Amino acid sequence: TRFTWQGEEEVEMSPWDSIRYHKQIAQAGLMSMEPATGDIKAWVGGINWQHFQYDHVKQGKRQVGSTFKPFVYATAIMHLGMTPCSTVSNATFVNGNYRVPGRGGMLTLKEALAQSQNPVALRLAEKAGTQNIIQLARDLGVTDPIDSYLPMALGTSDITIYEMLGAYSTFANFGNYTKPEMIWRIEDANGRVIKEVKPVVKEVMNEMYAYTMIDLMKGVAEFGTASGELRRQGIPATVEIAGKTGTTQKNSDGWFMGIVPNLATGVWVGWEDRATHFWGTGEGQGAKMALPIWAIFMKKVWADKELGITMEDKFVKPSNWT
Repeated sequence: TRFTWQGEEEVEMSPWDSIRYHKQIAQAGLMSMEPATGDIKAWVGGINWQHFQYDHVKQGKRQVGSTFKPFVYATAIMHLGMTPCSTVSNATFVNGNYRVPGRGGMLTLKEALAQSQNPVALRLAEKAGTQNIIQLARDLGVTDPIDSYLPMALGTSDITIYEMLGAYSTFANFGNYTKPEMIWRIEDANGRVIKEVKPVVKEVMNEMYAYTMIDLMKGVAEFGTASGELRRQGIPATVEIAGKTGTTQKNSDGWFMGIVPNLATGVWVGWEDRATHFWGTGEGQGAKMALPIWAIFMKKVWADKELGITMEDKFVKPSNWT
């Protein structure tokens, strides 16, 4: 009995054919939470639990690609005093034998993050220091191992959706990290509270730094790597979305982290075996693999009026934001 998108089917096949078939099935994971409370609202660990008993939200660690870049930018803003209007060279980056092609010219931080330009991220990481970036990621709740060499700025590390989304939610919660939690309390049969779970909250950055990151990531949705697919999915440019796409080596993993004012949602798409991947970035990028799932999910959230999340919601700006 094997899984198909049309339902189960009974087939005769060799062990070799079974392995090949199993490895070609695309997998996905999604988690959604309230940044302010840490309450987990949705947790989809995979496409079918009966056939693929593996949780891609907290169990599966995958290369995060460019979704790691906001940690680099946040470190540069906090340690180097940079703003969305600060400019950085997008020329080819060279460090010893390590070389990453660039398009040239100077880009603002907002332009560079929106277009996910690798040379800018590497220059920011070089100036801000990889250890400072790792420390910020730790403060944002990332416990998974993080590479300490410079290419880490491009997302070479393997991290779970659970930890990535908890980190991103900090930007929408005025710089306060709230650990994602699914259980509020445990009661016995008579309704007596056995255990009450209090949210773990930690101030990581001030609200100005946090909103600066929201402003940077809004560029991704307004005119950057996510804008085209968001429009194709029928989500207008007037909706405030702070997001980041991510694509990994050989198009093995596609990510989209998307925040609206009262809900943060992360999506990963890939295969159980990293050797399975798309041939080209046209299909294999996060904007094509993961973003459509995010869009379908959010359109259903917006359509359900009982949830109180609307397309008109706006991020709260600090009082001294100019």
